[in-house]
Amino acid sequence: MAKNILVCDDAAFMRMMIKDILTKNGYTVAGEAENGLKAVEKYSELKPDLVLMDITMPEMDGIEALKKIKANDPGAAVIMCSAMGQQAMVIESIQSGAKDFIVKPFQADRVIEAVKKVVG
Repeated sequence: MAKNILVCDDAAFMRMMIKDILTKNGYTVAGEAENGLKAVEKYSELKPDLVLMDITMPEMDGIEALKKIKANDPGAAVIMCSAMGQQAMVIESIQSGAKDFIVKPFQADRVIEAVKKVVG
């Protein structure tokens, strides 16, 4: 069965890139969110198998959204995405329950490797 993935990034082109990588590899993009608030709403609504979450977003950042999603669903699978050189945020993400971390700019094989590791 294809895994449903929620893609959260404030940059439309990033969401498009991720969607392209995922769909080419047999995954289904259940929905998209352009900020942390929307990500939390969409998660409750769609109940995806996995969330790919950018850290730096307006309204609510990815770490805050991760914490809210995990509070509502402790079993939620979230992979954080961020630009280089944000080590402290990587650590905070993992401590907050993220399953993995992908650094931008994305390498398609790294994205798929992380997704496979988390949801198969």
